[in-house]
Amino acid sequence: MKSVEEDIEQLARAIMVEAREEAEQLHAEAREKAEAIRKRAQEQAESERKVILEQAKQDADRLRSQSSATSQLKSRSVQLEKREKLLNDVFDEVRKQLASVIKRSDYGAIAAMLVREALTQLSVTEAEIQADDSTQKALKLDELSREFGGKFSSGKKLEEGTGVIVSTAGGKLVYDNTLETRLNRLQSALRSSVYKVLTGEKA
Repeated sequence: MKSVEEDIEQLARAIMVEAREEAEQLHAEAREKAEAIRKRAQEQAESERKVILEQAKQDADRLRSQSSATSQLKSRSVQLEKREKLLNDVFDEVRKQLASVIKRSDYGAIAAMLVREALTQLSVTEAEIQADDSTQKALKLDELSREFGGKFSSGKKLEEGTGVIVSTAGGKLVYDNTLETRLNRLQSALRSSVYKVLTGEKA
């Protein structure tokens, strides 16, 4: 017949096994959730890249149709100057059109993605979210709070830009995820591809 001590030891072992299994399950779920968020952010970045390249194609068609003949070759410095102006014109045109994104039927999902990406980058469960008027209306902070198991409050309205700026308590960490800043982050990586589209080269 087992002693009381043996019974207690057996019960303790069973509790430890169960706790370990539960911890492993929670870790697996957290990893899956983080991977899903990363994939969503990657898909959105790819979508934005396609929009910018499509704009570049449209500009290229317009510029090519307006140009009836090719000018003589000029010095390398003049070519670089024209290239920079052309690229800046394209990105300036894209910037002008960023505000129209809020009119899209899926802007609520886009706004939520902007917040998710910022929260993932900051890796926090408590934050203040500043947004422009349209983004504030589209966001459902209670749903995001449940999703991340955190506490997110709405900050003062953004005076400039479309999207969100997320900051931790006291503003120690800040992640600017406005559409304008996202474009700035992508611009360097896209310059070469956009220029190839403008000149008719293969991207």
